[in-house]
Amino acid sequence: MSTEGPIASPTGPPPRRPKVIKTNQQQVLLYVVLTLLLSLATVWAGRTLVHNSETLTFAVGGPNSDEALFAAKLAALLKNNASRFRINIVSNPDNAKALAQFDRKQADLAVLRTDAKVPLRARTLAILERDLVLLLGPGNRKIKSLAELKKKKVAVVADNEASLAFVRSILDVPEGPEAAKIQMAPQGATLDKLFAPANGFSAVIAIVHTSKAIRDKSYEQAAKRGGFTLNAIEEAKTLARRFPGISDETVTAGSISTSPQIPDDDLDTIGLEWLLVAQSRMSPTTAGELARILYENKSALGLDNGFATRIEPASVEKDAFVIAHRGAADYINDDTKSFMDKYSDLMYLGAVALSVIGSIFAAIYAKITRIAPEKASELSTAILDIGERIEHAHSLDQLECLQDELETILRGAVIGLRDGTISTDGLDTFKLGYEFVRDEIGMRRDYLKRHAGEADKTVRDAVPAPPDDSNVVVVKTAQSA
Repeated sequence: MSTEGPIASPTGPPPRRPKVIKTNQQQVLLYVVLTLLLSLATVWAGRTLVHNSETLTFAVGGPNSDEALFAAKLAALLKNNASRFRINIVSNPDNAKALAQFDRKQADLAVLRTDAKVPLRARTLAILERDLVLLLGPGNRKIKSLAELKKKKVAVVADNEASLAFVRSILDVPEGPEAAKIQMAPQGATLDKLFAPANGFSAVIAIVHTSKAIRDKSYEQAAKRGGFTLNAIEEAKTLARRFPGISDETVTAGSISTSPQIPDDDLDTIGLEWLLVAQSRMSPTTAGELARILYENKSALGLDNGFATRIEPASVEKDAFVIAHRGAADYINDDTKSFMDKYSDLMYLGAVALSVIGSIFAAIYAKITRIAPEKASELSTAILDIGERIEHAHSLDQLECLQDELETILRGAVIGLRDGTISTDGLDTFKLGYEFVRDEIGMRRDYLKRHAGEADKTVRDAVPAPPDDSNVVVVKTAQSA
């Protein structure tokens, strides 16, 4: 038997650490998801901020004027399409007062005809309508030039008093008695009545919307009665150069009347444009979006009388009478915007948000929540603890327990190095400690084996040998004898 000292209770294998990689991967996945969600929330908030409801003040003339009716249609369209824009319509006694309000920066939108005084900060969003100037003579009378009409009585057929001033300017009639001969025709007056001898008008100058002139059957009816002759304005190009707001136009054959055909051939005349204008300070994004809405909803914005039924893009030429707003010009020059162009601002915002939020989460993961792999050198403490208990092992069984603990630590280190739960930092220290303790266990094992053999021999020598059985028998026989 071997002499055993106090038996130290064997220490069980150290508890297995949680899977660091699995835990870290879960953290990384969580942070990636949070980064994406927060980035999307940031983009959505930015889009909401940029596309929040915007109210635009639209200055118009009288409630029944063409510009007022158009503004009402535009407001209804924006509301029905759930647009972010809202239109606040402000009526004025006439369009001149509306333009004055616009000029004082009290309105964002207005409609002007190019014979009006243009506010300094007005920029065109769209051409809503074109007016034609029709020079009509009684019966078969031809009017060769506007100069023939000086000092003669002329009726002006138009919707507003501004047209009267316009006709006087193109006829070059100064203020005074001669200007009084240029008169506004009574509302609803027909050509037959105007050319009647009782009125004494030598000519009628009608300023009408192009779309209305084409659809107005009254000209055809008057032509069948031989009531008028449509004359060319030979000075059209000269007037267009003299008055920047005037454009030279062509009235195509048969456009006024098909039977009889009026005119019987294309003829030259002059015209004016109705422009939807915005303040120059309006953001290009707002102006571009408004321009897009106007161009894409032409049919819905036209009035029953023909006004705004042929909305055209604003002129982007540098010498335009009223230059186009930069936002409208950008849309016109690139009306086939790509997905990247359309959403570039949101994508840029998303990229910035993704970068910032991702960096924050990366810093949190690296500095706070990440479970760092255990250093190999930290396992040396457990190995040295085993080494300190070797001298207290007084039996081979106790030594075998220590050997198992050492092997368990080694096996865990190998697995940890493989799956990343243990880093190679201090690996040389771990190897040195392992080899040292392993050798110590080996030497202790040899020691215990050697001393166990010597103890057995000492015990055998101290115990006397048993007596011989034959001698006992002999003694017993002699005594019995």
